Amino acid sequence: MQQIFNFIIRNSNRLLFLLLLGISLTLTIQSHSYHRSRVISSANFLSGGVYERINRVNEYLNLRAENDELVLENARLKSLLFNKEDTTKAPFPDSIKGVKPADIIVSKVIHNSYNTHENFITLNSGKKEGVKQDMGVINSLGIIGVVDNTSANYSTVVSILNMKSQINAKIKKSNHFGSLTWDGKSTGFVQLEDVPRLASIRKGDTIVTGGQSVIFPEGINIGTVDKIYIKKNTSYYVINVKLFNDMTNLGHVYIIKSKDREELINLEKKSKEKDE
Repeated sequence: MQQIFNFIIRNSNRLLFLLLLGISLTLTIQSHSYHRSRVISSANFLSGGVYERINRVNEYLNLRAENDELVLENARLKSLLFNKEDTTKAPFPDSIKGVKPADIIVSKVIHNSYNTHENFITLNSGKKEGVKQDMGVINSLGIIGVVDNTSANYSTVVSILNMKSQINAKIKKSNHFGSLTWDGKSTGFVQLEDVPRLASIRKGDTIVTGGQSVIFPEGINIGTVDKIYIKKNTSYYVINVKLFNDMTNLGHVYIIKSKDREELINLEKKSKEKDE
């Protein structure tokens, strides 16, 4: 306590000056609107800057939650898109009951290989979430691959960057179909083979899924035509397709769960057995 008194006595002149300065500034601000507005403006500027920085930190911390919400919303919209009714046909009983022919399972890539000839992707969703073999996997930009194996909590996917991958695809504007494969050369390109030479194709045309299988609905984006070749000794084109997706940078994905999948597979098996 004695030290405090000694400090006040030693600095009495300075403390008195600061006190009088504070009183004079207060009286000036209160009696003059201009000075008062300037002080308020400065205070708002300082507090606004602080609040803005605090808000930026909060926004950064909340990015993950907001991103997860966007992924779920995107999945809901894709499900609605896949299930939109064909207005040229009469509604079938399931659509009247509200049973959707396709649903979306949201998942995340936890491992992605793209530097071999047979690349696979691992997802953090499995049998518990309803994932099954031969389900299609996509993201917001286009197709990713097809589910190969599943465990309780995980699943592996045959990437479209796999030389054993074959997916039904077509030219969007003309509906000419082909088989989508990969030649093992570039992670940014795949090939659409066996497209008839009667097809009208130009560089930049969009390639989408053909819908002639139970794996992918029709019309999901794949990429654009980059180069067109004539397959030797045939009447077919081979089209080099530039992917919409960057297959080396994958995050959230959507697994397509088709309600009619099992029924169609069983029907196709029965047809093959009869042919044999």
